[in-house]
Amino acid sequence: MQNNLDLIPVIVEAIQNKKGKKITTIDFSSIDGASTGGFIICEGRSTSQVSAIADEVRDFIFRQTGRKPYNYDGYRNSQWIVIDYGDLMVHVFLPEFREFYNLEDLWSDGETTLIPDID
Repeated sequence: MQNNLDLIPVIVEAIQNKKGKKITTIDFSSIDGASTGGFIICEGRSTSQVSAIADEVRDFIFRQTGRKPYNYDGYRNSQWIVIDYGDLMVHVFLPEFREFYNLEDLWSDGETTLIPDID
């Protein structure tokens, strides 16, 4: 599996391009048996913005690096879209769904970094 953790700053930039908020990274590289190397989690204010953020992540990564995700899901409702880059998963939520699924607490054994919002 290709190491895609170097995509983190590019993904953060893509999220910020579409005004995504509350960006959090979780690093699982020190956890034995973790199914992925890390998560990037963010949120949009509406289903349209969630879709736009996810589209920008996929398009920006491809334009910058030529890499495509292995898979993605969630566009039907655009309440929670996940983009799979193998050892890096991008989660784009509506705020209420992010709070409900609470991935940051569920995966609290990983190293969490909060990225400041840009306004």
